[in-house]
Amino acid sequence: MDGRLVSSMNIIWHKAGRLWLFSCTLVRRLYDSSRRKVSRGCLMFQLNHRRAVISGAASGIGLAIARRFSEAEAEVLLCDREHDAVQARAAEIAAGTGSPVKSFAFDVSDEAAVGQAFAQIGPIDILVNCAGVAHVGTLATTCPADVDRLFQVNVRGTYLCMRASLPSLLRQPGGCILNMASIAATAGIPDRFAYSMTKGAVVAMTLSVARDYVAHGLRCNCISPARIHTPFVDGFVAKNYPGHEQEKLKELAAAQPVGRMGTPEEVATLALYLCSPEAGFLTGVDYALDGGFFNLR
Repeated sequence: MDGRLVSSMNIIWHKAGRLWLFSCTLVRRLYDSSRRKVSRGCLMFQLNHRRAVISGAASGIGLAIARRFSEAEAEVLLCDREHDAVQARAAEIAAGTGSPVKSFAFDVSDEAAVGQAFAQIGPIDILVNCAGVAHVGTLATTCPADVDRLFQVNVRGTYLCMRASLPSLLRQPGGCILNMASIAATAGIPDRFAYSMTKGAVVAMTLSVARDYVAHGLRCNCISPARIHTPFVDGFVAKNYPGHEQEKLKELAAAQPVGRMGTPEEVATLALYLCSPEAGFLTGVDYALDGGFFNLR
């Protein structure tokens, strides 16, 4: 066989081998990437590097939403008044997901602090208002200071964060606001006078913002969870029912027809859907995540 032909064939085989190895490597990387995404959750609800601000993100529901959004490849901006805690949670999430995560410490009820924080944060696509405080009491046992404290965080804080983020959200295509309300907003829950009042205001604000800005492409929804088992619940039960913690937790679980409390991760999964492009047809919705509380009791 002609030497030049053999040399040409060797070159062709060499290049073909390199191409085959490259193809195998590429396929393997795509496969590994898809497996990582599957392990992170639903492939469909991806946030694709959208910038998401989440308040109350150092613990509980806010922290679970921050983790889930980061797993869905959002750039997550954790906000909380507890500086060390929110900074530590941001570092943990970044290490676990590889997605960009930043933290900001400020009080959502402080107008100047909120304005300064959002100026530092810059453009965003998603705002999730999770910062909130609770209170147990009837009209007779709730003092004006209790009402003021809950109003400052649950109502004023939600309002200030929405107002500060509005110009940015209106500039971004597909801007989205998600507020955290409660079943207490629309159902008569015993001993929750001030809490129910403030969460009712959150639902009302959600509907108002959704209506005012629907023509501008900005969606606004809220989630109304039933009992969710968070560290706050454990602390509340330990403080108010010492020695009877397990009995009280069973009582709280039994309030839902499904027989248990929800988890922060279940709220986070719904939040991911509501803030994803797949929920583009949903706005002005108060979404009850209630374990059958409303319809099955």
